[in-house]
Amino acid sequence: MTDNKVENVVIVGGGTAGWMTAASLVKSLGKTVNFTLVESSDIGTIGVGEATIATIRRFYADLGMSDSEVIKATAATCKLGIEFKNWYTEDSSFFQPFGLFGQDLGGVGFHHYWNKVRQTGDMTDIGDYSLGVTLAKHGKFTTPSPNPPSTLSIFDWALHFDASLFAKHLRAYAEGMGVKCIDAKIEDVNLCPENGFIASVCLEGGAEISGDLFIDCSGFRALLIEKTLQTGFVDWSEWLQCDRAVAVQSELNGEPAPYTCSTAHKAGWQWNIPLQHRCGNGHVYASHHISDDEAAHVLTSNIKGKLLDNPRMFKFIPGRREKAWNKNCIAVGLSSGFLEPLESTSIALVETAIERIKLLFPDKSMSQGCIDEFNDMARLEYERVRDFIILHYHATGRDDSPLWAYCRNMSIPETLAHKIKLYKERGHLVKYRWEIFQPASWVALYSGNNIVPEAYDPRVDKYELEYLKSSFATMKKALQDAVGATPTHGNFIADNCAISNNA
Repeated sequence: MTDNKVENVVIVGGGTAGWMTAASLVKSLGKTVNFTLVESSDIGTIGVGEATIATIRRFYADLGMSDSEVIKATAATCKLGIEFKNWYTEDSSFFQPFGLFGQDLGGVGFHHYWNKVRQTGDMTDIGDYSLGVTLAKHGKFTTPSPNPPSTLSIFDWALHFDASLFAKHLRAYAEGMGVKCIDAKIEDVNLCPENGFIASVCLEGGAEISGDLFIDCSGFRALLIEKTLQTGFVDWSEWLQCDRAVAVQSELNGEPAPYTCSTAHKAGWQWNIPLQHRCGNGHVYASHHISDDEAAHVLTSNIKGKLLDNPRMFKFIPGRREKAWNKNCIAVGLSSGFLEPLESTSIALVETAIERIKLLFPDKSMSQGCIDEFNDMARLEYERVRDFIILHYHATGRDDSPLWAYCRNMSIPETLAHKIKLYKERGHLVKYRWEIFQPASWVALYSGNNIVPEAYDPRVDKYELEYLKSSFATMKKALQDAVGATPTHGNFIADNCAISNNA
């Protein structure tokens, strides 16, 4: 019987996506497969995404890395969620936490009880019933209790980190596990004439690297999946108008906040991400509504700390590759698609792509059934992230500029319209498999944009209104007491995971 196992995997491109892929796959498959990563130190990485979602902690924990280890290695700070400023109106603000709101009761979600109380005139923000939000608003941080006394105590957290330092940390791990790294530019890609599969990549200097499976982590260049295999791209510019970003680093201005701040401007939005040694800043914008120079001015004029470098701009097209897996090539990271960094999904989509590779790891025949399943899962996941990001724009109450007027009135995908309709009618939260954002995140976005259900779950009426109001008051007091006894975010970092030297 012929051994048809994949023996050689070639990863093209380093950076965050490449080294995450290498580290996770070598951990999973070990010495049964030979891994070679080809990257060129002469080719820079995008490196603007420094915020993550909570799944990143499960990713590196699976590699045996602790939170403290990664925070120290990457000059990281802690992230409890995102504050959205000026998105619904020019003077509005709301938080989207990693965690729950309030306490469910009788199998009914808390937001239904909140909606009933709200209909009596109590306009308390739903975020006031979230431990994650309350901690963030007060600049406090601690790790969650391993044995929370109630669901009110449940919250999660992610990291703000230096992505280049994270890649460096993963590289050391992967190479220690046997991954071979070659620093060279790829000059050509050879295809098998029989089936069009990738046979090898040719490096500058004449070396040739053959493989059974190729993983394209080459970023926007999409060297293998698009330039070589011409897979095709699904353009979502119709709904996601922003197509450029300008980014710059700045000095810290005070104690780092334990959350990402996203501030809407007239032609886009700005991020502020505090690390231990600096801040990351960027302005994502629609180039047909503002010039590059104007966009850079909006960014720099809204940064408090001293700039550490010159702003740099990059262009992108929002969308996804027609197929993330084509023949014997799988695209991971920016080569597979790009959705603006509004919800810190770029690294999370790398994580889920790696999980799919492990789940459906092929043999040399490259089963079309596995390929189709992989592509279907990837498509659904991208579309569901897309819908969540579109909601940020479409739900706005702003009409003060062409961008916001367009977004407010544009047609939206039917999949998103269906979700909004069910929530508006009775607060029902649609949840699918292969969906990164959980119901609490949708509740945060709905409530922050004043999308309130017309009705609540009828089971709520089992409970007297006064009982609910009393319970709500007890929840708020419990959260305030918990926050009062919690250290500041800065103190938590200093006491537990501060970097020894500036990174």
